Amino acid sequence: MNALRSLLEQHDHIVQEIDGQNDFGEDLHVTFTEDGRFTGDVIKIQVKGGKSSRRASGYGVRVAHHSVTWANGNVPVFCVVHDPETNGLYWANATSQLLRARRERAVLRTVAISATALLDHETLADFVSSARNYLGRYRGNHAIRAQLGETAGVEFSASDDVLHFVNDCFEDLIFWQRRGEGFATLLHSDLDWEPRRITPDMLRFGALASELKGDELPEPLRGLAGVPTIGDVILDIAEAMWLGACFSATEWSRRPTRQSSTV
Repeated sequence: MNALRSLLEQHDHIVQEIDGQNDFGEDLHVTFTEDGRFTGDVIKIQVKGGKSSRRASGYGVRVAHHSVTWANGNVPVFCVVHDPETNGLYWANATSQLLRARRERAVLRTVAISATALLDHETLADFVSSARNYLGRYRGNHAIRAQLGETAGVEFSASDDVLHFVNDCFEDLIFWQRRGEGFATLLHSDLDWEPRRITPDMLRFGALASELKGDELPEPLRGLAGVPTIGDVILDIAEAMWLGACFSATEWSRRPTRQSSTV
């Protein structure tokens, strides 16, 4: 704890130590500064030390009963391990790892910390930049798309069109349109979030699909000619109507971007 506090304070960041009698899985609250001014960016840090944190591939911090608070809080939690033999500090984003495990329907018992994730005077700026970028995804208008991205295992840029729908089975669908791309991407929780490239002409409502003969349909869809589909994904009518509206709302985003001319 003292080694980490000293490192952060030498670079003018504000460190607040939490009472050790309250085991909330956080030892320090750190407020980052930039050019001597407060940034308003705050993270929580769980600090561990000693040989017990060593693992074959680096270090590890047991999640124990902190999985919910580390994953669901408004302030992300980072883990830092101090190796007494090397006197080195090593870090990992615990919140990010827990959300990734949740997306993959796994239970994370230990936050993995790479032996290359060294935190010292030379690497501190990169750590601060990484932490602040992660925080930015949870601020203002980026909060919803950041949460959707974490859920689906993708990262949306600020210029992307991202639309969300929950069907009557409480399954999530995400429509993702990048600017200038002639297609969109469908992310569906019932398909394990596997990205599906889709275009407006692929959307088939029951009336259109029913005009096709069974042997003209893709193998997975034969016998389902009256069911709305997009590619080989079977939809219900509400999902099909929503996708149609998504394509309509983002039509301009699929137009080729203009390239600046050169002389």
